[in-house]
Amino acid sequence: MTGVLEGFSTIGALIALGALLAHLRIFDLNAQVVLSRLAFYVASPALMITVLQDADVSAVLSRNLAATSAAVAVVVALYLLVARLVLRQDLADTVVGALSSAYVNAGNLGLPIAAYVLGDAALVAPTLLLQMLVLQPLALAVLDAAVAQERVPWHRFLTRPLRTPLTVASLLGLALSITDARIPRLVDEPLGLVGAMAVPAMLIAYGVSLRLGPRPGSGGSAPVLALIVVLKLVVQPVAAYTVGRFALGMDGDPLLAVTVLAALPAAQNIFVIAVRYDRSTVLARDAVFATTVLSVPAVAVVAALLT
Repeated sequence: MTGVLEGFSTIGALIALGALLAHLRIFDLNAQVVLSRLAFYVASPALMITVLQDADVSAVLSRNLAATSAAVAVVVALYLLVARLVLRQDLADTVVGALSSAYVNAGNLGLPIAAYVLGDAALVAPTLLLQMLVLQPLALAVLDAAVAQERVPWHRFLTRPLRTPLTVASLLGLALSITDARIPRLVDEPLGLVGAMAVPAMLIAYGVSLRLGPRPGSGGSAPVLALIVVLKLVVQPVAAYTVGRFALGMDGDPLLAVTVLAALPAAQNIFVIAVRYDRSTVLARDAVFATTVLSVPAVAVVAALLT
């Protein structure tokens, strides 16, 4: 449990710093937008290269990846069904809601939990790569098409992921990992410094929004927020366990890892994406807040039941 508490305390400290800076009027909502854009366009791509170049590709091609992918597919499908048939959300808002329900905080919480609780930081690699190389590029492509002022040609839609900085950086990092190539030190060290800004920038921007934006739970989003919390913290880990245990024959530490990682909260970069496209920003912020608070007991219960 030490790794879980350390991960959550780190997140809380940086969010509190953002709220304090906003309270003292050092930062305003414009600063939140600037920080979010810095994280989206510059720092996060740099972080993806530095993280993925050291990833173990063989760990990605495993039952862990299959169980994780199946759990994400179940959650996204359920959210899309409810969003279109019951909530009547438009496409852009549906994408943000689906991301909030399925995209886990694998980097900021997953890495320390995999290292300190599960004993192997590499266990989080399949989740990271699935989200970086599949889920996020697809979501960004759909969001681009959804908010476009005119109809996007099909060829531009299909190639949009290749024109997104995060996707390009992820593919570059994966290529470096596969070929065992290394970026020259003169480039790698500055890249590491820039990438180190990504998570702090996201969390501080989030804290600014909590202090200066609408209060959590406002805006009539309570039913949607409740749906996201149930899908994220209940349905996703249950689906990961079910597929891993009964369809793939997993047990022991690998099954524990895939289930615990599925129970992690929604990632802060969903809020950054919502700000970037100016869609469902309050819902994304509230989803990150609620799932982060409630995932502490969720992760503890999963760990207790499976150990």
